[in-house]
Amino acid sequence: MSEQNYKAFWDEALNQIHEEYKQKGNESEFSLWFNMEYLEDNSTEIKVTVPSEFMWNQMLTRGIVDIVINKIEELTGIKITITSIVKQKKIAMSTDEGTVSREESVPKNLVQTEYKEEHIENTEETSPKKLKKHPDLSEDFTFETFVPGDNSNFAYNACLAAAKEPGTRYTPILIYGGVGLGKTHLMESVGNYIYQHNSSKTKICYITAENLMNEFIKGLRSNTMENFKSKYRNIDVLLIDDIQFLNNKEKFQEEFFHTFEALSQKKSQMIFTCDRPINEIKSIDERLRTRFSKGMCIDLTAPKYETRIAIIQKKLENLNQTIPQDVIEFIAKNVESNVRDLEHCILNITGYSDLTHETVTIDKAKELLRDIFTQSLPGSITIDTVQKVVADHFNISLSDLKGKKRNKSVVFPRQIAIYLARVLGDYSFPDLGIEFGGRDHTTAMHSFNLVEDALKSDDNLQSTIDLLKREIKDYKK
Repeated sequence: MSEQNYKAFWDEALNQIHEEYKQKGNESEFSLWFNMEYLEDNSTEIKVTVPSEFMWNQMLTRGIVDIVINKIEELTGIKITITSIVKQKKIAMSTDEGTVSREESVPKNLVQTEYKEEHIENTEETSPKKLKKHPDLSEDFTFETFVPGDNSNFAYNACLAAAKEPGTRYTPILIYGGVGLGKTHLMESVGNYIYQHNSSKTKICYITAENLMNEFIKGLRSNTMENFKSKYRNIDVLLIDDIQFLNNKEKFQEEFFHTFEALSQKKSQMIFTCDRPINEIKSIDERLRTRFSKGMCIDLTAPKYETRIAIIQKKLENLNQTIPQDVIEFIAKNVESNVRDLEHCILNITGYSDLTHETVTIDKAKELLRDIFTQSLPGSITIDTVQKVVADHFNISLSDLKGKKRNKSVVFPRQIAIYLARVLGDYSFPDLGIEFGGRDHTTAMHSFNLVEDALKSDDNLQSTIDLLKREIKDYKK
């Protein structure tokens, strides 16, 4: 095809996508992440210009490029690829015809000097030198890129010890905690470390429990279970994400138990992640529960303020980006739940700076990050939501939680619910007293203080509070 044959389709695709984002109230997101300018095309490819390599990588990671590709295929019936060229800053160039700027007509043979070409698929010549890449593991997840703190030192050191001496004292390891705290990062760091330092014959497998389950079902249906058993019972390092997915899967648990036993006999290194302690997974085979419990069970909690600062600084260093210190502190103070939200904030801030070439102020940061911070605003979480989640967690009725019963099985959850409603919703003690059985505000205050004091020394209670916070926030979605 001739140059610009796809131009009309490109314009129409972007217009339609823009309208879709606008209707959803995400116009600012469209402006930020669809920052591509059509340059040229051939029969199978459209070439675009983008502000930076960083922005292009984010467009790929977030699926922005795929959205455009799919829309063009929808309009044309043809599947194309999109490659990028990073436009450099404007400078004057001398030619035989005189000095020209970037906007002026430049001879075709000089056009390539304006851009640094960045294709979707890197080549050995253009890629920076990296360690060997394991097909199942993310090369971004290493011990060097993880920032340990008081919340994660135990998990970090246990995983590092397992990586250095796989299959010895530190197997199995079960890391549990909420979303975005670094469980997968640490687990894959072990795999990457072993892959770099051990024989290439070492069999390393990373898989989610859900995908493992799907393979198991496929093996049953296709009568190829012997292949499944042979594959997973001969692994040297088994890394499984989200084992809470085992819940209520009786046949799968039976097979998983035998795999576990085979790998234990083989002295393989096993590491698992879960969103909760193993004893909170209700329908799990008692033999499996015992096997997990005999290993190292490590709670990964939310990072404290100082650790959040260090994480932000490390992420910026990895991205080769900088933002003002007061903005770093602003993010760290407002994002307490997990590392993933911190990363989201960093990408929004650095993306804006990259596009506008402006230094982000506190006011601009508030504007850019308001959607992320919304759940922290007073009133965004209702007392009713807190009561429902806490009652369900402790397996008591909502009426008992809000009522007058004084037995310990009810009083303790009620105190926790009052604490959480105060912390997450910023409700007044008189309001809390009314919502919890018409109690006096001093009773609500007493309940809050009891929990607050207990948290200073009770790590198990802190884990319960962290888990409930996540469940309450997820309940809203």
